[in-house]
Amino acid sequence: MALIAAPELLSPYFRSLALAILADVALAVSWAFFSGPSRYLSLATGAFFGAGAYTTAIMGGGVPWPIPVLAGAVVGCVMALVVGVLALRLRGPYFAVFSFGLAELAKHVLIWYETGVTGTVGRLLLAPPGPWTLYYTILCLAALAVTTALLLRRSRWGYALIGIGADEERAETLGIHTTRVKIGTFALSAAFMGAAGAAMAPRWTYLDPQVFNPFVSFQTVIMALLGGATTVAGPVVGAVFLGLASEILLLKFRYLYMFGLGLTLILVVLALPSGLVGLATRLRAAPSPLPRPQP
Repeated sequence: MALIAAPELLSPYFRSLALAILADVALAVSWAFFSGPSRYLSLATGAFFGAGAYTTAIMGGGVPWPIPVLAGAVVGCVMALVVGVLALRLRGPYFAVFSFGLAELAKHVLIWYETGVTGTVGRLLLAPPGPWTLYYTILCLAALAVTTALLLRRSRWGYALIGIGADEERAETLGIHTTRVKIGTFALSAAFMGAAGAAMAPRWTYLDPQVFNPFVSFQTVIMALLGGATTVAGPVVGAVFLGLASEILLLKFRYLYMFGLGLTLILVVLALPSGLVGLATRLRAAPSPLPRPQP
């Protein structure tokens, strides 16, 4: 209820911050759909997010608002299907490197097309929807992402993903069509990322190919790992925590922002492999110390 009433209660600054954090929640949770249980490290978030944002810019302001968001989801899904057929036969670092190059490839293809074919680079966003419309759109996306994560986790498809992450070859021998499961989940994840990019695009009045930013990919990974990528609540906690911490760093210690992100990633990998949610679970499950006997 507080999130629904937030636009009326918050100042424009805090409403903008809430919007950014909700978008981070949608990205982190959707990334964890696939990479959490399967243990395939995807660094393609920036590509899908950028494709969704550019979809909104191309469609312009003459289209009813929900349509660009749906179109962004479709574009992200189609991209993931094409990439998944090619890349999801790779494993380990090979898939991570391939997915990382996707954002750079998309950016440079778009630069080539706009400079060589259209003659202009970048697009103006005309007649964007109002801030309340954007807020509730992103809120719905974040809520839908969390709901999908819960349903996926309790389904046979989710158990198949966990089996792939534990031992993919054994999962194949047990009759799981691993390629189909991986590609389908990867496409579902990318659909949410594309929709998030399309919904966030109106925040900027001008978009160019730099929107395909690999930093988005790394930030999403850090958020999910910080909270705990193998849980539903973990990416939400990580997105909220890192979103607030990033805002403080950018306001007070701008030059330490990237250093702080890098240090966070190192600490998570070394000290918190199961994230903040996993740490909290272990602390709750730890037996309380026995009282000392009285003399």
